[in-house]
Amino acid sequence: MNTQERLQKVIAQSGITSRRKAEKLIQDGKVKVNQKVITTLGTKVNPDDQIEVDGVPLEKETPVYFMLYKPRGVISSLSDDKGRKVVTDLLGEIEERVFPIGRLDYDTSGILILTNDGEFANLLMHPRYQVDKVYVAKIKGTPEKSELNQLRKGVRSDNDLLKAVNYRILSTDKKKNHTILQLTLREGKNRHVRRMMDGLGYPVMKLKREKYGMLTLDGLNSGEYRPLTPKEVKQMRNMATKIVEE
Repeated sequence: MNTQERLQKVIAQSGITSRRKAEKLIQDGKVKVNQKVITTLGTKVNPDDQIEVDGVPLEKETPVYFMLYKPRGVISSLSDDKGRKVVTDLLGEIEERVFPIGRLDYDTSGILILTNDGEFANLLMHPRYQVDKVYVAKIKGTPEKSELNQLRKGVRSDNDLLKAVNYRILSTDKKKNHTILQLTLREGKNRHVRRMMDGLGYPVMKLKREKYGMLTLDGLNSGEYRPLTPKEVKQMRNMATKIVEE
């Protein structure tokens, strides 16, 4: 059985960087295998090879995958210079050095995946892979469908064209002047939903990511997490790969 893998893939799977950045590190001569500098992309390595990246030995952790129900008021980061709570503070029992895949805003709740598998993270985050993400937003105002149809065409914000693949009106309260929308996104630009709705003139009052691929928050309360099953990890990989092939 061939257990060799490409060097850039091994580096990415360690969680320290993406595969693309790993390739640049190799080309820049910053990666050693068994004390020898490697600059050739595609170099195969064995599980027992000693790899150094920028002089730091690569620690080979077993890949782990978790889904967190992120509460509002928590930063999607590993640290915060203002001393605010970060998502890894909620994972006290996990020994591996996990990091979040993408971000949810400080005031946004919902599904956040954390892992130490950089290759898996890159697969889900890269724009070309476009895994569906479903949000529920409480917005100020009661827009007409004709206005909301602009979401599919795109709303200009700064230099970005922000789109929703689809939307559905869940409820409208004209007396309290708010609407509950379900929005499906494939891209995930910075504050995507909030900026998009601001552009339409209907600011977001509350936002939650309820679905990521086929993953849902079923069985989790706010602040709780669970490991992904091997089947779920495989399904997420296959979902992204299928989108690329199509």
